[in-house]
Amino acid sequence: MFTYTDRQNEVTVKTLHTMSRSRLLSPRCVILIFIGCVSICVVWRLKGRMLDQTLDYFLSRAEIGRRDAAEVTWSHATNSRSVLSAALTGRTHMIEADIIMRGRDPREPIMAHPPEMDSDITLREWLEGIGTHSKGIKLDFKSLEAVAPSMVLLEEVWGESERPVWINADILPGPGGKASPLEPSAFLAAVRAFSSHAVLSLGWTTGWMPDTDNPGYSWDMVREMDQVCRNLSHPVSFPVRAALLAQSFPQLKWLLQQSDRYTLTVWTGQNDKFPVEDLLPYREAFDKSRIYYDLPDSQRTQLSLTLGDHN
Repeated sequence: MFTYTDRQNEVTVKTLHTMSRSRLLSPRCVILIFIGCVSICVVWRLKGRMLDQTLDYFLSRAEIGRRDAAEVTWSHATNSRSVLSAALTGRTHMIEADIIMRGRDPREPIMAHPPEMDSDITLREWLEGIGTHSKGIKLDFKSLEAVAPSMVLLEEVWGESERPVWINADILPGPGGKASPLEPSAFLAAVRAFSSHAVLSLGWTTGWMPDTDNPGYSWDMVREMDQVCRNLSHPVSFPVRAALLAQSFPQLKWLLQQSDRYTLTVWTGQNDKFPVEDLLPYREAFDKSRIYYDLPDSQRTQLSLTLGDHN
């Protein structure tokens, strides 16, 4: 199929050929024109692709002091009215909650983590409860059934908001993972129409066992993830398990190098054990704006102290 870009390239080549035969332009001018044409083609191909604007939002409100993703703080499992109220009055920047479909009538998206099948707050009430607060949100989907109706509600309640919106799901099997991931194409089909400013947080199912040689993220895993994400227009953050990072550095470094739309979000399981020093190679290899740390307060404090020692 003859595309618009092909036509651009054909015109560019013919133009350069004509100019090179003319005595009006020097070879240097021809080279500069060629570079300009190539730059236009690159911009055209990248048109519509968004970078993560989370840090810009919090910087604009003076809620963080620099473009350092380590400064962003997260709540966890904000799945009830009381936990949401505490998160809204605290210093947390991003409020994370889990979404499933209620296990009884009326069937609607609610804030709960399996095996729980009910909650005292629905997604609509949760979104409306955040109201005019400046917090960002991260919606963690635990069932594919809940995604489409949740996107309708999100568009209705928050469609015009400039606040950060992250949409999370495990879509591929990962190291030690036993849970079933959400089917990638079905999940992306349901969320891709939402604002291109939204960050898609796309991860792998994982597991971790103490006193065991736990495998890291393999080359096949990161290459498959890049294949899924490379043509998306949204910014993408990959949630990665902190206890698996030391054995995964070459693979995850390669993955981040594939697009400036990609970031990492480091998280940990409740009983995981790992030295904070395992996180430093990522911090040193990439711009500080590209590595988020969604960690418990104790580990965030330890990380801050460790980073202070290395600054």
